[in-house]
Amino acid sequence: MTDESSATSYAAAGVDIAAGERAVELMKSRVASSHRPEVVEDASGFAGLFDVSALKRFERPLLATSTDGVGTKVDLARRLGVYDTIGHDLVGMVIDDLVVCGAEPLFMTDYIACGRVVPERIAAIVGGIAEACALAGCALVGGETAEHPGLLEPDEFDVAGAGTGVVEASAVLGPHRVRAGDVVLGLASSGIHSNGYSLVRHILRESGLSLEETPAELTRSLGEELLTPTRIYAKDCLALIAAAEVHAFAHITGGGLAANLARSLPSGCDAVLQRSSWEPPPIFGVLEAYGRVPRAEMDKTFNMGVGMAAVVAASDADAALRTASERGLPAWVLGEIVSGTGEARLI
Repeated sequence: MTDESSATSYAAAGVDIAAGERAVELMKSRVASSHRPEVVEDASGFAGLFDVSALKRFERPLLATSTDGVGTKVDLARRLGVYDTIGHDLVGMVIDDLVVCGAEPLFMTDYIACGRVVPERIAAIVGGIAEACALAGCALVGGETAEHPGLLEPDEFDVAGAGTGVVEASAVLGPHRVRAGDVVLGLASSGIHSNGYSLVRHILRESGLSLEETPAELTRSLGEELLTPTRIYAKDCLALIAAAEVHAFAHITGGGLAANLARSLPSGCDAVLQRSSWEPPPIFGVLEAYGRVPRAEMDKTFNMGVGMAAVVAASDADAALRTASERGLPAWVLGEIVSGTGEARLI
């Protein structure tokens, strides 16, 4: 007979089922706040259901899907004990990839892996995801929290997600629509967003900068600046599509402005971008100076203040800029499309 006081259990292995259940209870109302009318409740909770009869309004609906994470930015969130902004980063990385092709985001699911379930922490992360889904116009229909003791330290965690959207086949945006004479608009980022944080962390280690200090160039602490949530462009981009002849978008993530914009260009066109058309936010100058990072390396690692680029017909550039302004989104003429070989150049 086994002595119950020394019996092996899941809890003894480091997995707290009760804590997981408590986290679910804490996040329920915030998840529900992101729901669209098409969401159908699944009483079992094993799957998220979405009523696709709503897609009957499309002639030939194409589903678009994307998946991503937040990367090493989660390490800074952990060190600072701030968990409600990481969800905005996750939604921005996933859903703003969908809208590049013109897709309307429909729903999203998330996955959180952690060394130990702290209900309040998990609820803060998921609550941020749900809040950001509402801003993007999509529903958070499900997710999973996995406890990995022994694989992750108790306070370590990582987040990932997947999203689904829909676009009319005849309305798909991309390189096939771009032509010489188009105008490239820059849509401002809120900061670094969620790319390049391995370099950021390297700069912090090598320079001795503290997350709590406020460099002269900034108006708040370095930690607060670095945790600024990713701007979510989904509704803004859909509004631009409705107001102007948009030919393509480029989500400026890892690889920087030129590399990401080049993905949205046809082989016979180049994008010529004017550096003088915008001033990168101060945080980029801080990283460049304290890290002694060459400008070319900054350009290919960070968004440098341009979180999304839109390629529009020249005749509709003013309408697009006016729409962005009405929505409170800083935007400007970044450059133009010319004949070329499919490259984007900063001059």
